[in-house]
Amino acid sequence: MSGKTAGVSPLTVERAGRVAEAIKAEVSDIMRNEMKDPRIGFASVVDVEVSRDLHHARVFISVLGDEAARKATLDGLESARGFIRGEIARRIRLRYAPEIEFRLDTSIERGVRISRLLREVGGEKGGPEGTPGGESGTE
Repeated sequence: MSGKTAGVSPLTVERAGRVAEAIKAEVSDIMRNEMKDPRIGFASVVDVEVSRDLHHARVFISVLGDEAARKATLDGLESARGFIRGEIARRIRLRYAPEIEFRLDTSIERGVRISRLLREVGGEKGGPEGTPGGESGTE
């Protein structure tokens, strides 16, 4: 077992994963169909991490737009946190509705940036793949 799950039943880890997926689906649905806050722009739920005791859920959100759009979306979600928690409690049968924390996920943007940088570096080589400047390596 990994250090993160040492001493924890595999069933507990599996249940936390199932609960995380259910929360992800429900928060996505709530954002798409129930929320009317104009601050919440084009956002999607990327991932959900749930604590072992299922009392806390960290919801990672990806937002299309600039920094102002990201901040406005997070502000809108924070103000609706109680509503979202109540909807989750109503939709998912849990003994305790988890506290929700929203986090901005920038992994997609980082991936696009890395791809762009790799293309730029690849374009500067100028030669066949693996040989800088097209040099054959012989003198």
